[in-house]
Amino acid sequence: MARILITGATSGLGESLALLAAQNGHQVIACGRNEDKLAELAQCQNIETCRFDVIDEISTREALNDIRCDIAVLNAGTCEYVDVSKVEPDMFKRVFDANVFGVVNVMGALLPNFKAGNKVVFIDSLARLLPFTRSQAYGASKAALNYIAKTMEVDLADKGIKVQSISPGFVKTPLTDKNDFPMPMLISSEQAAQYMLDGILSNRSSVYFPRRFSAIIRFLNLLPEFIQRKLCVSMRQQAVNAAKKELEKNNAKQEKNK
Repeated sequence: MARILITGATSGLGESLALLAAQNGHQVIACGRNEDKLAELAQCQNIETCRFDVIDEISTREALNDIRCDIAVLNAGTCEYVDVSKVEPDMFKRVFDANVFGVVNVMGALLPNFKAGNKVVFIDSLARLLPFTRSQAYGASKAALNYIAKTMEVDLADKGIKVQSISPGFVKTPLTDKNDFPMPMLISSEQAAQYMLDGILSNRSSVYFPRRFSAIIRFLNLLPEFIQRKLCVSMRQQAVNAAKKELEKNNAKQEKNK
C-alpha cells in the first residue's frame, strides 16, 4: 500500500479522496487549513494530518520538511468567476495564488526528498480545454497547471519520478455548490474520488473523468477555434437567458407573497 499526501483534504474532492484511500488501506497524510476538520480526519484509521496554507511558501516548506510520501496529490485550489464589466486583478491573483503558486510551493517543498518510483499528481480541470464564459481566471490557472505537469513529466523522467495530470469535470462539492449555472453530468465527490484513486494507482500519464463528459469536451477541443468560440458564445447566451428567467420567477414569487 502507498503513503499518499493529499492537499486540500479538508473538504470536497480532497476529503473524499483521503477517506477512500484510507479505507482501501493506504496511509494518508491529509493536508489543509481547517483545524476542526483535520482533527476529525485524524480520528480515522490510516489518516494523519498536516496543517498549513499552500499559499504561504514558508509555512508550506516548514510543514513538509520532514514529510515522506510515495504519492503527492496536489489538489488544493479555488474557483472564482469573472465579471467582464468589472475585471478585478485581485481576484485573478487569488485564483492563481491557490491554483498555481500554491501547487508550486508544495512541489518545491516535496521534490527534494522524492526518489525514483515516487509520483506527483496534479489536479487540473476539463475547464482548461474550452473558452467557457466567465472562466478566464479559473480556466487559465488550470491550463497553466496542466502545462507545469507535462513539463515536469519531461524533466523528472530521468530521475524515475512519475508525473500525472487529472482533469475532472463537474463534481458536487462546497465549491461547485456556489455555481449559479447548470452543470451537465455532475457527479458526487465520492464518485470522483473513486475515479481519482483508480487513476492515481494506474500508469496513465493523463486521467479524465467522468468518461462520457470528458470524451465530449476533449472532442470539442479538437474542433477549429471558430467552432469552439461559437459553441461557447451560445452556451453563454443560454446561461444568461436561464438567469433572466430565474430572476423573473423569483420576482413573481415575491410579488405574489406581498
